Amino acid sequence: MTSAPKKAAVLHYGLADYQILSPGGFVNCAVTGKAIALEDLRYWNAERQEAYIDAATSAQRERELATKS
Repeated sequence: MTSAPKKAAVLHYGLADYQILSPGGFVNCAVTGKAIALEDLRYWNAERQEAYIDAATSAQRERELATKS
């Protein structure tokens, strides 16, 4: 078993994919702060340039921002 990469990647999130601007093994969830391995990254918001660990967390973020506006 290999250890997880210690360096965070810098990504630019598009609507259907993302570009790696600076290599790394993970990004952090914008809500929880937990590391998300790039191979597991499925949820993000291109407008806000935020990554989310799962669909429920993405929906939580949408609700949080909807109540602020």
